[in-house]
Amino acid sequence: MFGIELHDGWTIYIWLLSGAAILVGVVFGIRWAARNEQFDEDIKYLVFDDGDKDKMDPEEFAKYQEVTKQQEARRREVLAEKEAAAHKL
Repeated sequence: MFGIELHDGWTIYIWLLSGAAILVGVVFGIRWAARNEQFDEDIKYLVFDDGDKDKMDPEEFAKYQEVTKQQEARRREVLAEKEAAAHKL
């Protein structure tokens, strides 16, 4: 068929290429995540709200408030950057 003859053992090369492509994709995914603040250990506190105060230790609640304040400040920064970039266009 079409003058191409595949010999035995050619499938290993497909597996190798697929594995290499997956590894490259993983590296780019991790790089993207690191640049976009996806590895934040404190993200678990963002699922809480002020109504959860009685379910949390006082230090955890204080940490929740601190993390929420930081995330809101970062959100305002990102939105301001996006707005500035939109005005430059």
